Amino acid sequence: MIQFNLLPDVKLEYVKAKRAKHLVVLVSVVLASLAVGVMMVLFFGVNVVQKRHLNNLSKDITEKSDQLKQEKDIDKILTVQNQLNNLNKLHDAKPAAERMGDYLEKVTPHDVAISTLSVDFGVNTLKFDGKATSVKSVNQMIDTMKFAEYKLTEKGEDGKSTTTTGSAFSSVVLASFDRADGEEKMPVTYEITANFDPLIFNVTKKISLVIPASKITTQSVTERPTPLFQPTSTSKPEDQ
Repeated sequence: MIQFNLLPDVKLEYVKAKRAKHLVVLVSVVLASLAVGVMMVLFFGVNVVQKRHLNNLSKDITEKSDQLKQEKDIDKILTVQNQLNNLNKLHDAKPAAERMGDYLEKVTPHDVAISTLSVDFGVNTLKFDGKATSVKSVNQMIDTMKFAEYKLTEKGEDGKSTTTTGSAFSSVVLASFDRADGEEKMPVTYEITANFDPLIFNVTKKISLVIPASKITTQSVTERPTPLFQPTSTSKPEDQ
């Protein structure tokens, strides 16, 4: 059987274009429907599911709060808990006062003794008095304190060690001195005041005190004939 295409080319192009248009419209409608469906799901999730979840959380919080309020001595329990949480901070904030004895032992010559010691960690000052065999020994102690340095070694985040040094004491002053007649071993009395770097008493830092070799006249390398600390002498009552 023989068929003849009697439609002109223009008519064929029109038919193809119309079919393509119908296809585009159909796809657009499907995509628009999907978009509307997604928006409806999101709207439902935000306005229904999420609100319900938040309401449930608020309800749970209220119930737990009411339960805590009914606990006996809850305020005391919370206060103790807060204090326990602050223990580490308080420990790190307190000065390592026990280091003072080691520091003084390193800067005190073998022929100088300390009678009384007063330290103010609030303003970083110290004052002490005692006896010595001579004023020269007291001056040696003052010079040793002036040249004393602290050494701090820490590890950084990269694992490398860094060393920090600085003057341990400053404003070291011989406030007073006197020579007592009749005292054979230690005739000189003195009083010294000084400031110190608070870092040397930081309990969280490991500090070492370094004394220049030329200034070492202390118990660390010299035998001490008398104790570092000596009690203040008091007069005995006369026999009746």
